[in-house]
Amino acid sequence: MKNFIVPTKEQVSANNQEIFTNLEKMVGFVPNLYASFAYSENALGNYLTFQNGKSSLKAKEKEVVNLVVSQVNQCIYCLSAHTAIAKMNGFTDEQIIAIRKAEVDFDSKLSALAVLVKSIAENKGRADENALNNFFEAGYDKGNLIDVLLVVGDKTITNYLHALTDIPVDWPAVPAI
Repeated sequence: MKNFIVPTKEQVSANNQEIFTNLEKMVGFVPNLYASFAYSENALGNYLTFQNGKSSLKAKEKEVVNLVVSQVNQCIYCLSAHTAIAKMNGFTDEQIIAIRKAEVDFDSKLSALAVLVKSIAENKGRADENALNNFFEAGYDKGNLIDVLLVVGDKTITNYLHALTDIPVDWPAVPAI
């Protein structure tokens, strides 16, 4: 039985209250999944530092990783959140569905990324050799591969957190595929 409710600002530590205030200023609200990190004294701050670290990946590339991993892990919370973010980054509804399926026909480089990420997520890091070769042939390098793994890890954390807590989705609903 999942006994997780979304903690309010008053229910979390002073440190997490400060983070909630910053999130409210930046995002306009505290996303429920972020709030659930605040059950821990340190997890929310640690996670946000990790998530916001520098990367060789562009914002659109990160969203491809986020959407593909969340689709593989069937995380409706993260699919909903990252669909909204992907739209803010210029992707259309049709492109987002294609990305979630790792069937990107509108950009060959993003296609190679999506196929590799799907292989990584489905095979617990043991990516298909052809997918890895296509990733490099598309113009990515070894540093990009490491940065892809960091985003896969980031998204796996939130996908698993939602699976364990079933915190309510507070983003616009997305279609199942």
